[in-house]
Amino acid sequence: MARYPQIEHLVARTREVLRTREYSPRTVEAYSGWIERFLRWHGSPHPSALEPRHVEVFLEHLANDARLAAKSRNQAASALSFLYREVLRTDRLAGVARAKGVRHVPLVLSRREVKAVLGELRGRYRLVASLLYGTGMRVNECLGLRIKDVDFELAQITVRDGKGRKDRYAVLPERTRPLLRRQVARAARQHREDREQGGGWAPLPNALHRKSPQAGWEPGWQFIFPAARVTQDPTTGRLGRNHLHDSAMQRAMKKAVRQSGILKSATCHTLRHSFASQLLRDGYDIRQVKELLGHKDVRTTMIYLHAVDHSGLGVRSPLDRPDFEDVRSLVTAED
Repeated sequence: MARYPQIEHLVARTREVLRTREYSPRTVEAYSGWIERFLRWHGSPHPSALEPRHVEVFLEHLANDARLAAKSRNQAASALSFLYREVLRTDRLAGVARAKGVRHVPLVLSRREVKAVLGELRGRYRLVASLLYGTGMRVNECLGLRIKDVDFELAQITVRDGKGRKDRYAVLPERTRPLLRRQVARAARQHREDREQGGGWAPLPNALHRKSPQAGWEPGWQFIFPAARVTQDPTTGRLGRNHLHDSAMQRAMKKAVRQSGILKSATCHTLRHSFASQLLRDGYDIRQVKELLGHKDVRTTMIYLHAVDHSGLGVRSPLDRPDFEDVRSLVTAED
């Protein structure tokens, strides 16, 4: 098989095409990583020498890795499909089978457990977690909020460019208003200080820097939760701050869950699940919940019905019927 010694060039070209098509930074990184891993696993072959069977063998190899879920394997398949369809301009990988994942009931926390976790968080980490539970946002949607996305007068948050490239509105929890105002003021102050030192640029979405070259310097486009370090925007080369990285928030959440004594494997996304199940438990219409979560299909939202406390829906176990009163001791007795 012919060798292709310059994998880096192909990966770089893929990154360029992904950015041109306005894929999210996370997708750019994920797809590039899978493509490089695929080519190196096959011994750095020339792409023209690869056939669909090479992809199938690679995906089979991934399927044997117990650490990888079906979702990750499907992401790898999508990345390779993008490489051949959009970069190499060939349809030889059309029809590659996708893995079938197991649909799990979402893990949720009770209100008591949410309070316990929030009580173990401090500063902006507590504010982020409160917003995740209070709005149902995904963690990167929350961390990616800009100053102009929060409307305190209308009590709403604009979630821009969420999953599926859609914008939507989220409710602004009343309890977060004071802390969020202070965080916005901090972010604005940090921006002014960065501007005085030659920085202050915020990375912009969807090639907006070409349409509005000065927008990245404006206060409204700054992230509410800015990163601690100034970095160089890879698109424009300008100095500024990205948002707080989700890994930092995930670590803080993991530590808070452990310190709270909760035995569930809760993550930041668990707060989104808990938001949805709590709204359904409170009697809100599932279509309202669908819109707040940004789901495309109500069938996706319906999975949260399984996480609702069925004791509140009038469902009673047959074992708790009065005619089983005389065998209660048998049920509770040790074997």
